[in-house]
Amino acid sequence: MISEEPNATDGTSQDTAQDGPAERRGITVRRAPKFVPFMVLGAVIGIIVAALVAYGIPGDASFDTGAVFGFFLVSFAAGGVLLGSIAALVLDKVSVRRTQRAVVESVPGPAADDAEA
Repeated sequence: MISEEPNATDGTSQDTAQDGPAERRGITVRRAPKFVPFMVLGAVIGIIVAALVAYGIPGDASFDTGAVFGFFLVSFAAGGVLLGSIAALVLDKVSVRRTQRAVVESVPGPAADDAEA
């Protein structure tokens, strides 16, 4: 994730080959996790665990195996989404600690005469 800080220019500018000065800006760079893949992975793992529990462990004959699977599916999928979200939050906190600062310089685009050639 890249975020720009307002008024982070250091006041220096250099003339490039074009007529406009290059603008320097301070930015913060960090790698932030995407939450949705973690939540989906947690739900998938929860579904797999629900299937293993419902079909792998012998249960009471008075309950249908499909109904037991449905109950465990909802329970374990919700728990998996919760655990996936917590894992993403922990990794996000770690990425905040590993934040790096950088200075970028904007380069003006090509002139109209250069674009036609």
